Amino acid sequence: MSNNSKIKPIKTRFTILRSFLIRVFSFTFTAQIMCLNLKKPSTYILAIESSCDDTAAAVIKNDRILSNVVATQQIHQQYGGVVPELASRAHQQNIVPVVHQAIHQANIDKKDLSAVAFTRGPGLMGSLLVGTSFAKSLSMGLGIPLIEVNHMQAHILAHFIDEGQNKPSFPFLAMTISGGHTQIVQVNDYFDMQVLGETIDDAVGEAFDKSAKILGLPYPGGPLIDRYAQEGNPKAYPFPKPRVGPLEFSFSGLKTAVLYFVERETNKDPDFIDKNLADICASIQYTIVEYLMDKLKNAVKQTGINRVAIGGGVSANSGIRDALQQAESKYGWKTFIPKFEYCTDNAAMIAMVGSLKYEQGLFTDAEVSAKARYKI
Repeated sequence: MSNNSKIKPIKTRFTILRSFLIRVFSFTFTAQIMCLNLKKPSTYILAIESSCDDTAAAVIKNDRILSNVVATQQIHQQYGGVVPELASRAHQQNIVPVVHQAIHQANIDKKDLSAVAFTRGPGLMGSLLVGTSFAKSLSMGLGIPLIEVNHMQAHILAHFIDEGQNKPSFPFLAMTISGGHTQIVQVNDYFDMQVLGETIDDAVGEAFDKSAKILGLPYPGGPLIDRYAQEGNPKAYPFPKPRVGPLEFSFSGLKTAVLYFVERETNKDPDFIDKNLADICASIQYTIVEYLMDKLKNAVKQTGINRVAIGGGVSANSGIRDALQQAESKYGWKTFIPKFEYCTDNAAMIAMVGSLKYEQGLFTDAEVSAKARYKI
């Protein structure tokens, strides 16, 4: 046998071994790279909310809230409602300390921020201008991206704040209920939303507050109606449900019905309200909750989507929360109810939207302006 014939098997085995080792090292290196890519880089986003009478700021790290600070304006109580000019002045006084406190509570420095998110609208123009101007200035000063947020989208996407709770899967229905808005929205994706129905006049929050004012309760009266309702008979006094389209809302007629009812009964007995306050509140709340649930049932039937979420300040109402929870067993829905701190106006929900937009590179420029009417 020649020497060459002895060497060939050795070379063949060496080649196979070398090829195997290269594949192993290549696989290991690729796996390490994949693991590094899966690790989400930390981003810190400051969010500012100033759409109405609450000045708020929050810091979010990825999708986890580090701080959520809200300064509530007390001055409006003596006027029985929000006074826009006073609200914008209070925002100017509150915004610097609120932002400072949010950054401090997050235990970071402003130089750590990756972007600034802010509420562009909808809301009171004067109030929005304060938050928008501050956000634009801070963004330019730090040289970081600016992210505009739709306030109503934020109420919906607050459900995706990471706090260990179940999050709705797409598509789902969202009912946004607040002092200025009442809508049913089909949510197909984070930024793919379709309004299916909305109020043709007043919002549900206004119906609560105006009814409370008729009863002589201080502003804001909605939470007081909820409190008294828990002690009363919800079927003591029947109130009419407005008749509009299957997915539309109307509350002006209900407010009128409450007004005429109170005037009629107090003419008979001046102490009628004091004697029957709990029952009146319970009856008003029962009518509103039943009306809202009727609209949700229509939306589920029309779309075939049985995942239902609520958002907005009125979603803190105990009657609405209880009715939605009962719908799981009664109708087979899967329901999603936000934590109380994410119901009323807050910056955490603005931060959540900011985080989602940051991931997609959805930034805005310094030419952006506040928008009082800003549709989803």
